[in-house]
Amino acid sequence: MVELSISNDSLTINVKGADKLWAFKGSLEIPLRHITNIRLDPSIAHGWWHGIRLPGTSVPGVITAGTFYQSGKRVFWDVHNPDRTVVMELNHEEYNELIVEVADPDLAIQMVKSVLPRQI
Repeated sequence: MVELSISNDSLTINVKGADKLWAFKGSLEIPLRHITNIRLDPSIAHGWWHGIRLPGTSVPGVITAGTFYQSGKRVFWDVHNPDRTVVMELNHEEYNELIVEVADPDLAIQMVKSVLPRQI
């Protein structure tokens, strides 16, 4: 799971607990202008194939965490519970998408959308 925070025109994604080990990352900082969309999408995490690990951890039904190459995209994952999954689409970043579990998906989406341009 991750925690999201916003400051200085950036979104910080803090990876919590042992997920730092499984994801091979402790945090990510994304300029808000590089986020093109954020949405709730549990279905994306319910599947068993999440791409090729580069590096990452994948135990189907338990955890997907780390960097994956999927459908021509570089994707960062950190999901245990697919029902709390949000997807962020990015431009001009190391990752094309962030697929992460948050404690309250509706609140996370509302928080991020409130500071983005009206286009999403």
